[in-house]
Amino acid sequence: MSGAIDWLHHDTAGLLLLCLVAIALLLFLIIKIKLEPFISLLATGLFLALAAGLNVRTIVGTALKSSDSVLEKGFGGILGHIAVIIGLGTVLGALLEKSGGADVLSRRLLKLFGPKGTPVAMGLVGLIFGIPVFFDIGIFVLAPLVYVAAKRGGKSLVLYALPVLAGLSMTHAFLPPHPGPTAVAGLLHVDMGWLIIIGLACGLPAFAVAGILWPLYIAPRVPVSVPDEFVVVDDNAEDKPEPSLGLVMAVILLPLVLILGATFGTLILDPDRDILSVLTFLGNPAVALLLAVLLAYYLLGVRRGMTNAEFSELSSNSLKPVGMILLVVGAGAFFGAVISATGVGAALAKSLSSAGLPILLLAYVISCGLRIAQGSATVAIVTTGGIVGPLLTTEGYSQAHLALIAAAICAGSIILSHVNDGGFWIVAKYFNMTVKETLLTWSVLETILSLVGFGMASLLWVII
Repeated sequence: MSGAIDWLHHDTAGLLLLCLVAIALLLFLIIKIKLEPFISLLATGLFLALAAGLNVRTIVGTALKSSDSVLEKGFGGILGHIAVIIGLGTVLGALLEKSGGADVLSRRLLKLFGPKGTPVAMGLVGLIFGIPVFFDIGIFVLAPLVYVAAKRGGKSLVLYALPVLAGLSMTHAFLPPHPGPTAVAGLLHVDMGWLIIIGLACGLPAFAVAGILWPLYIAPRVPVSVPDEFVVVDDNAEDKPEPSLGLVMAVILLPLVLILGATFGTLILDPDRDILSVLTFLGNPAVALLLAVLLAYYLLGVRRGMTNAEFSELSSNSLKPVGMILLVVGAGAFFGAVISATGVGAALAKSLSSAGLPILLLAYVISCGLRIAQGSATVAIVTTGGIVGPLLTTEGYSQAHLALIAAAICAGSIILSHVNDGGFWIVAKYFNMTVKETLLTWSVLETILSLVGFGMASLLWVII
């Protein structure tokens, strides 16, 4: 018996079997037991650590010292990196939403593109507004604009809804400060500037195919009307002061520009130059987002009559959903730390090397499988990042290649949204579609986003 246990702990096949059992347990807890993903990831990580023979002190430390434990390093390492970014990004999105920035942006684009170009304009609204705003919040804010556009256009609601959904989904999947991309950047140690560059390079072509071409094809085949009760007319809309389009765009783009400035500065400037130190400081994601929030607070809040109490309430309400997201990400990072500490990562790397399976494809396939099985994109990302992360430490991948692996994981996390995904039901409810219609439109859109995004990552992997 002891020989069998020793084989399980140290043999490559035994470690891989343990990893598969742990993943199966994770899916069972989430899908069948319907346990919170945070608790499921934590329990599965502890199971894997004990089953692989890790010392209890290594797993949780001692009563006097736990800071060196896998548990605290896993949680603390990732949350120290992403908590501030996700929190500030959430507040920034709430300020833009409250100020009416989406209305200003949509009206200007609709005027620019005209009636025939309305679907493209709606897609750009989703794309731009989706940078700082969570996916579901984006739907809540933009859905009334979609209803009005569909009423005026007189065509299927699908033609106007899908471009918006594609824009929101692409930014949510591929760009920080959204939880998934931010989490995978921390798990794989990817520079945020590189993640933005690669995210845009993979995500924009995917958006063009899924958000522009696909709606043009499928909308005539899925006629969906806009019920009268869906269209809400705000009689006081003209009396409300609105921010300028330039101001809205400046607030949205400021953190991206600062982060990219630091990334490009590192590539082209002398390390001893003072200007590089300034760019590095301002381009730190936390600093860049803090500056954007302060700018938005003053220009979109204080100057438009918002009191400190109102801002405090807005911030508090917007941050409520963030707590569970951070717990899920932290538990996923702990799961990944266990995989590394137990030697499962090294065993998997050895098997991949023998089989010749590309790391990019592996990352995508694992992420796809987890997404389809349990529905949550965030769980798919953090679990895949935990599995793949330990494989990257000894290969000397460049930041560009690490960002491509992150993009592949993000692409896999949005494939084939179906009935086990909360987003599926939000889309069906808000855009008056049956389950069959949602599968034909939204589920295919997500799959196109995923496949084209991964295809771009694969192409760039060869070129870079």
